[in-house]
Amino acid sequence: MARYQLLIEYVGTNFRGWQIQKKGSTIQGLIQEKISKLLKEKIILNGSGRTDTGVHAIEQSAHFDCNKEIIDLTKFLKSINHFLNEKNIAILEIKKRSKKFHSRFSAKQRIYKYVIFNQISSPIIEKKRGWHVRKPLDIKIIKKGAKKLVGTNDYSTFRSSSCHAKSPIKTIKSIKIKSSKNRIEIEFKSQSFLQQQVRSMVGCLKYLGEKKWDLKTFDKVFKSKKRVLCAPPAPSEGLFLARVIY
Repeated sequence: MARYQLLIEYVGTNFRGWQIQKKGSTIQGLIQEKISKLLKEKIILNGSGRTDTGVHAIEQSAHFDCNKEIIDLTKFLKSINHFLNEKNIAILEIKKRSKKFHSRFSAKQRIYKYVIFNQISSPIIEKKRGWHVRKPLDIKIIKKGAKKLVGTNDYSTFRSSSCHAKSPIKTIKSIKIKSSKNRIEIEFKSQSFLQQQVRSMVGCLKYLGEKKWDLKTFDKVFKSKKRVLCAPPAPSEGLFLARVIY
C-alpha cells in the first residue's frame, strides 16, 4: 500500500464544494472517480479541509492510498489532468508520502485569500473570482478592524449555524491586507477555521470599510459571540484556499 499527496488547483464555480454530496458534482467526487478509473481500483481521496460551494483553490492538498506504487508520476499527472482540466481542475503536483502523513490532521497552518474588486464597473476577465463592491472602501479602517481579529478568540459571531467544529475558539496567526488599484486582497492564516468564518469576517470588515459600522460597533459585534449580529457573509466566489502548510 502506497500513500500519495496531491496539490490541486480548481475553480469552484460549477461545483457544490469540495466534499462529496448526495446530489450535485463535487471536486472530491470527480477527482476520486477519475483516479479510481486510472489506477483500476477504488480510491478514497482525503482533503485538507472542505471548501464550500463556489469557493476556489490555488493549492488544495489531499492524499490517497493505492495498492500498487505509481512508477511514473509524470505520466500519471499528464493522464489525470487530461480528464480534469476541462472541468477547471488541475493536479499541480503528486508526491509519495509516508503512512504518517495525513492531508487534514498533519496540517500546521491553512492560508485563505479573499479578493474584493472595489470599482464601479463589474469585473469581466476575473468574473466570479472576487466580490464586486461598488461603494469605496476605507482600507485604513479595514486594517484596524482586522488587527482586532488576530489571536486566540471565541469566533462564535462568525460561525455558521451548520458548523460541526467542537469549539468556536480558534487562533488566527495573521491577517494581511494588500490593495493595488481597485483590487483588495485579504489573507488569513490559521491552523483551522470554522465553517463560513472567513467569509463572515470579510462581510464585517466590508461593513467597517464602507462606514456602516465604526470600530466600536465592529468590536462589540465580534465580542458579542452572537451570529445574528454578524454582517451578511461575503460571497463564496471571492474566496480562495491559497495554501496548506505542513
